[in-house]
Amino acid sequence: MLTGVNHITLCVTDLARSVTFYHDMLGARVAAIWDRGAYLEIGSLWLCLEVAATVMPRDDDTHIAFATDNFATDSARITAPRWKENRSEGASLYFLDPDGHKLELHDGSLASRLAHCRSNPPAGYREA
Repeated sequence: MLTGVNHITLCVTDLARSVTFYHDMLGARVAAIWDRGAYLEIGSLWLCLEVAATVMPRDDDTHIAFATDNFATDSARITAPRWKENRSEGASLYFLDPDGHKLELHDGSLASRLAHCRSNPPAGYREA
């Protein structure tokens, strides 16, 4: 049985630039680094950065959302380009990493999202 997300790997074109971004802007802890990659920790998330010749950003809404315990402070530190305006429940900031990976800083939980959907159900909404 699955127990959770083990890790996420993102391909990057410039390892030093990406490590700096995730460490300085998002507060990730660098656990290990080598010529073609790095392991970082963001809360309980194990994030692997792997060097690639090119990165093909997606043209859809696929993204990684990070939790925060202080949205105002954390969002003020993020100066990266934005890719979307928030239209969902909870405070969110949608931004891009240096290779165009879509990221989100979100202040909310599954419970708060479900409560919002119960009171404002989207078309066809049902809970399992």
